[in-house]
This record gives sequence, C-alpha cells and structure tokens, in this order.
Amino acid sequence: MLHIAYSTLSKTGGHPVNEDFLGVSITPEKSDFILCDGLGGHGNGDVASYFVVEQMKHALESSFSVEESILKAQEKLLQKQTQENAKNSMKTTVACLEISNDIAKFAHVGDSRIYYFEKYKYIVRSQDHSVPQMLVNRGDIRDKDIRHHEDRSRLLRVMGTEWENPKYQVMDGISLTKNSSFLLCSDGFWELIDEKMMCKTLKKADSPEKWLSDMETIVLKNGMGTNMDNYSAIAVFVRQTVEKGNR
Repeated sequence: MLHIAYSTLSKTGGHPVNEDFLGVSITPEKSDFILCDGLGGHGNGDVASYFVVEQMKHALESSFSVEESILKAQEKLLQKQTQENAKNSMKTTVACLEISNDIAKFAHVGDSRIYYFEKYKYIVRSQDHSVPQMLVNRGDIRDKDIRHHEDRSRLLRVMGTEWENPKYQVMDGISLTKNSSFLLCSDGFWELIDEKMMCKTLKKADSPEKWLSDMETIVLKNGMGTNMDNYSAIAVFVRQTVEKGNR
C-alpha cells in the first residue's frame, strides 16, 4: 500500500504581494495538487491565480479530469475578465499533479514546473511554455541557460488569453513506486535551485517538509541581494509507509 505525504510553501520574496497560489484536494479516489503563478506585469495576477486554483479544485472535486478542469477554469477566467472589464489582465500559469490508483499524471500551462523523481534521481519535468524553452528545443541554448536567459519571463501560453485550441500539456501514465517524489514550483523557486541540488536535498530528507525547508535555504542564499520574485512549491512523497507530512 502506497501512502502520500505532502508539504507546501509560498512566500512573497522581495515583493509586497504574493501572486502565487496553491491548492490541494484529497478524496478517497485521488489526490490533486495545484500551483498557479499570476502574471504580475499584466495586473491582477493574484486574483487570477486564486481564481484558477479555486475553479480547478471545484471541477476536480466534481469528478472532472485534469484536462477538463483546466478548460473549465480557462472558460470561467475569460468570463470573469469580461465581467470586470479586465481583458488585458488576470492571467496566470497553472500546474496540476494528480495521483490516483498508484498512477500519476500532470498537466501545465506556462512556466510553473512539475518535477518527477524516482529513487532520489531526477527523471523528467514539464516543459516550459516560454521563449527560452523553445530555444532549448531548437538546440540554440542549453537547458541550464533558461534560468538566466533575458527572455525567461516571455511566456507563449498562459491562462487568461483566448485559445483556438487547448494549450495545456499533459504527461500521463507514471507508475508510482515506494520511492516516487514530485515537486511543483513557480519560476521564483526553480530559477534559484538546480536539479542537482533538488536531488541532493531530496536524498537527505525524511519528509516533504524537510525537503522544502532545505531547498528554501538554497533558494534564499542564491536570491540574496536580488529583488526576489514570489516563490512557491509543493513537495509530494509517495512512500511505503506514512511519513511526517501534512495530510
């Protein structure tokens, strides 16, 4: 029997307002973890991130799939923009991890990331919908260059802009073991810690709280002296026995 433990973290960094928002929905059938990072440059990013998380939770708890929930949240967000005369604002990323029947899937829009680790080793992450990620995919720059690229904030897909077709990206069918771990995080978090340190801290952590705490120490050290962005993360452990974690 596999058990799930998780912990969350969301801080303002060097900004006065936190435009990140997190959501967790646990039912007997499935566990869903949601992270949104509102686009501050467009205005009302905090409103958008909160709204999308709440809409996602409602849809997921009403037995809609992750994909359907993203589409419903997108539809409701566009309606809210129209109602409040805010079509040029209220935009956000979204990242959602769902665990059900010892299988994991995740979907995202934007550059909030979901990382998957197995036996303390980094396996795969979601691919950013951003200009630097596009350059990596074309072979123009290296993956590690994304963190400090001048266009790292230029997103190609977000919640709150009109879509001609679904803009989410899905990774499905991840078979869980007693050593599976996941990390959802906003760009304010992953820009200041690389995959090597994620794995190093994961190997030493006996709980999701410990993992997040150790990673936050690195994030704060690397962000010292800069105008740090909001940073948020959700750590999820799948283990044979229940570990210390919020449940």
